[in-house]
Amino acid sequence: MSDMNKNPQDQSLLDAVTWNDQGLVPVIAQEVSSGDILMMAWMNREALLETMRLGEAVYWTRSRQKLWHKGEESGHTQKVKEIRLDCDGDTILLMVEQKDGIACHTGEHSCFFKQWDSSKAAWVDQSISKK
Repeated sequence: MSDMNKNPQDQSLLDAVTWNDQGLVPVIAQEVSSGDILMMAWMNREALLETMRLGEAVYWTRSRQKLWHKGEESGHTQKVKEIRLDCDGDTILLMVEQKDGIACHTGEHSCFFKQWDSSKAAWVDQSISKK
């Protein structure tokens, strides 16, 4: 999909983003209701435009080299309530409603369930399933 086929508003959005050498930008998904950081992923231009079009998070999977509509297999979609761009233009924040409260492919609410314990000098699994 060429950027030349976009409307001016879309082009303005794309131009404000500082894309890396691979044409990607990191994206943080944050749950609106709890404020929890759910996950970090990547977007390319097409993923950002699809996210805007669908109103649901669409990311770029680097391992599979394709667009990934979050929840396309699990059903755990992310309804996008806001799209924010940081001050440098190099990170996007999606404020989302997480369907079924599960964002991580492991079945956890958030992908950030490992906590560093400096007294043990180890990562401690804080997952719901371990509690």
